Amino acid sequence: MLRREAYLRPIRAFYDSDLVKIITGIRRCGKSVILDQVLEEIRTKSDNVIDLDFEDAAVLSAIPDCRALLSYCDAHKGKGKCYVFLDEVQRVKDWAAAVRTLRLRDCSVFISGSNSKLLSREFTKELSGRYVAFRVRPFVYKELAAYGRQLGKEISISDYLVWGGFPKRIEFDTPEAQRSYLNDLNETIIVGDIIGRYGIRKTDLFRRLTNFVMLSNARTFSARSVSDFLKGENETCSTTTVTKYIGYLEEAYAVEALRQFSPKAKKELSYSRKMYDADVAFNSIRHIDGRYDLTHNLENVVYNELLYMGYSLQVYSDGAHEIDFVADKDGKRYFVQVAYSVVEDKTYEREFSAFAKLDNSHQKILITNDEIDFSTSTVRHIPLGTFLQMEDLK
Repeated sequence: MLRREAYLRPIRAFYDSDLVKIITGIRRCGKSVILDQVLEEIRTKSDNVIDLDFEDAAVLSAIPDCRALLSYCDAHKGKGKCYVFLDEVQRVKDWAAAVRTLRLRDCSVFISGSNSKLLSREFTKELSGRYVAFRVRPFVYKELAAYGRQLGKEISISDYLVWGGFPKRIEFDTPEAQRSYLNDLNETIIVGDIIGRYGIRKTDLFRRLTNFVMLSNARTFSARSVSDFLKGENETCSTTTVTKYIGYLEEAYAVEALRQFSPKAKKELSYSRKMYDADVAFNSIRHIDGRYDLTHNLENVVYNELLYMGYSLQVYSDGAHEIDFVADKDGKRYFVQVAYSVVEDKTYEREFSAFAKLDNSHQKILITNDEIDFSTSTVRHIPLGTFLQMEDLK
């Protein structure tokens, strides 16, 4: 499996810290592999290690709750600092209390899970800042291509734009097998992680909303617009329910919302958001006619890549024009516009005009799938193939 140094590097600084190390992210994005790689590095200096995977039914059956977990660790840890690894720990009843107790017993605790409840208000309060969190995401293109080479496979950018970066899917040899795997993963998240966890009774309504949201990636909408769409589909759904259901998708890390920033109000606009899928595969598996939404998937890919590079992101809107991303890192700001192509005059004018009212104090960037250089004296054009190999925007 690929060694994901971009995630391992920041975790290393906390190997011996008494802060709880929390590794979170959507299912099958590679959290467990990273946890295993941390474990491998720890074992080079210590054999005082406890490793438990609660996706294993036998492990969960033997250690179902806080008391059982503490008893197990007391019985199996050696003298001195013990390194405790707990994978999918949210399955254990009262796991937060157990984790809090372990760190008081000279244990360096590493935990992972697929639900943002790991960072819930209650857990945060219990730990009182005694934790550090690391969010893991599906592969970006550099990682996917490198893993493909390990498997003796060539992964094209077009493949990435359609089927995304879940690591295991490229282990399958046929498009049919890959799609089947991704469909099963989608079902596990929607049914197991959300419908089952929250006891959603209107399952058909929730599925319709989920399909609409995931097919609407890289688009701006509000709870009201989603509610209106569902009414048009003969489904009654209040804006409150829409907000709640989208919240469930966010808690499972299936989607992520990006707020707009208004330069006039100098604040975030709360009434509308731009939604991005955790992986573009969630959009593509919902197209059964082979007409994949490459335009919006490309923007979604750029979003995921910028987050991987370490940028904090907002959507910029001055009322008349919108710029896809305001990207900030290390005191530098970039305005980033994304389009599939600007070969057509109308598209060229639309995308470049978005920068018109901006001064040149910050770099303006256009990312497209075109190989021709469309850079101007004020706007830097980066072809997608070049962008996907970059470590940052410098």
